Amino acid sequence: MSEEATPTKATLYERIGGEAAVNAAVELFYRKVLSDHRINRFFANTNMDEQIAKQKAFFTMAFGGPNTYTGTDMRNAHAALVKRGLDDSHFDAVMEHLGATLQELNVPADLIGEAAAIAESVRNDILGK
Repeated sequence: MSEEATPTKATLYERIGGEAAVNAAVELFYRKVLSDHRINRFFANTNMDEQIAKQKAFFTMAFGGPNTYTGTDMRNAHAALVKRGLDDSHFDAVMEHLGATLQELNVPADLIGEAAAIAESVRNDILGK
């Protein structure tokens, strides 16, 4: 079998622009989240520098980039927030901000769809279902 017969598909991480794109997206995303009265209360006692760093590492890993994520699994990381009322409406708001962020950064619609599908895949863990 020839090596050129099986080209490697670039990861979502590579196709959206790698580290610079993930960093820009996470920074813009949290500006949107923190200004949203529906969900910003969940971040009231959060060290946002640490949160942003964790989110950058998580998206990098989830989108197929280098895995440097060392955070807690999604279910345990969000368990205290679920006890404080985190539910589907809050997850939907976060998804709305993710999509809007990627659109604002001119990410093509098909890649936004891939990113949304990845984020959606952790809904039940985040919500403790």
